[in-house]
Order: sequence, then structure tokens, then C-alpha cells
Amino acid sequence: MSAAGLLQSGAVETLHGVWEAVSAYWKTAPTVVRVSVGLVVVAVGVYLSKLLVRLLGRPVARRFRRQSVAQTVLAAIRITTVLVFTALAAGVVGFRLGDIVLSVTVFSAVLGIVLAPIVGSIINGLFVLADQPYEIGDMVELGDTRGFVDDITLRYTKIFTLDNTFIVLSNSSIREREVTNFSAEDERTRLSLRLLVTYECDVGQARELLERAARDCEGVIEGGPDIRIGSGRYPAKPTCLVEEYADHGVLLNLRFWTRTPYKIARIRSSVQEQVWALFDDADVEIAYPHQQLVFDETSGQAQVAVESSPASWARRETDGNAE
Repeated sequence: MSAAGLLQSGAVETLHGVWEAVSAYWKTAPTVVRVSVGLVVVAVGVYLSKLLVRLLGRPVARRFRRQSVAQTVLAAIRITTVLVFTALAAGVVGFRLGDIVLSVTVFSAVLGIVLAPIVGSIINGLFVLADQPYEIGDMVELGDTRGFVDDITLRYTKIFTLDNTFIVLSNSSIREREVTNFSAEDERTRLSLRLLVTYECDVGQARELLERAARDCEGVIEGGPDIRIGSGRYPAKPTCLVEEYADHGVLLNLRFWTRTPYKIARIRSSVQEQVWALFDDADVEIAYPHQQLVFDETSGQAQVAVESSPASWARRETDGNAE
């Protein structure tokens, strides 16, 4: 046998002897040593999970275009790595599969009650990721809550509101609500402004002033090609329509498009301020509730009395004395 073969054989025998010595010691090792080694294994698993996420982050992001799905896949890789090393640590400490199964059997009822809401949220999170009602960065409205989606996980969705606050909603509650997505595909958003003008004013002039008020505001689309929604096409320029002949006046409906949905309140306020300024210089009056009472020979009699204030009585007495 050559010298290289002798060295290789000796190295193998040495490693085998070391392994037998470690195995013999490990059988009688104190519990403190076992627990310490198990903690080291868990720490290695946590570090390795972070390293895998760092290495696979870009490939996973290129593979999945949706940021929420990519984050979910990376989280699954990290959790799986930690669980595998935790199972190895449990074996190092001395736990066996039979002990684990027995423990799970004993506490299955308690765990079922505790984990049922969490499991339900995770299942609903899978539906949210599959249905794609919104994506990270979209502006959404859930009931009275409006803001930007900051994070989507299997258990919850985090929304950054327009009031500079965070709201964390479970995915199970989100699936039961109506979700309005302002950023889906096309950010252009149509707004409506209803205004009641009097019957005595020039309705045509009122419509023209309303349309001009919207066109003169920043953030409103002044015109251009028609905007397509489904199979219908709608004019991009502001349009004012007569919606109803109401009890106290003519109800006009101004429809206009904004370029982005992020400053809807400010744009609506600007349009209303412009409307007020234009109406002030024109023969247009905003209607308010009023009634006209008509009496004829069939209406019977009505008694009307006007009470004068003390100041008017004093003024009358002064005028009488002067005469």
C-alpha cells in the first residue's frame, strides 16, 4: 500500500474513533450540555434562514412579480429552515417522535382552540393572495378606512392611513368587507359634485360654469381621448348633466376625472371654491329649501300678526313726541 493510502486509512480510523468517543460521551452527557448544543443548533438555523432569504431574495422577486407573493415565499423558506433546525435541536436534546406525538395528543384540544383563529386567518390570507384584490402600495378603502397597503402576510394586512397611522386588519375580516382599490390598473378616478340651483337662474350658464370650474383646477383632467371602463367609454373632460328637477330647484351633477386618487379631498375642495367664485359673478343662485304658501277663496282664513320689537316701539314713541 502506498503512503497516501496509509495516510487516508489512518485518517478514517481516527475519525471513526473520535465519533465513537463522542457518541459514548453523548449518551451520558449532562442535560445542560444537551440543551446548550440544542440552542446552538437553533441559532445556526436562524442564521442560515436569514442567509437563505438574503441569497434567494432577488431570484424569488424576479420569479414572482407581485411583491406580496415574493415576501410570502421568502417567509415560508425562513420558517421552514428554522423548523427543520428546531426539530434537529429537539433530537439532540433527547426528544423522540413518540414523545412529541404524545404531547400533541394531550394538548390537541387546547391547541385547536388557540390556533383556530390563526389558521383561519392564514387560509384567508391564501385567498387574498390568490384573488389579488390589492397589492402593496395600492390605495384602498375598507369601509371608512382609506390608506395605502404597506404589507400583506398570511395572517394580516397592514394599511398606512392618510392620517399617518397604521391599521392592522386580519385577512379573515378583510374578506368580509367591500374593498375599493383606487390604484388598480388605472389611477384615474372619477368624482361627482351635485349642486342644486334655483329654477329662476340660467341653468345652461350654471352647467357651463361648473364645467369651467373643474377644468381650471389642478389635478383635474381637462380633456383628451375618452376613458374606457369595461365596454363603455366616457368623456375625459368635465361634464355637467341635469340629474333631477327637485322640489326646491334643478339638481346638477358635475362629473370630472382626477389624474391620481391620492389628493381627492383637496381637489374636490378646490373645485367647490372655484364654483363659488364663478357663481358669485354670474346670474346663478344656489337653491335652498323654501316653500310658497298660496291662499285663495277655498283655503279658508289665515290670521297673520307681526310683533314689533321694543326698540321699534321706542322709536315710534320718539317720533310721536317729535310731532
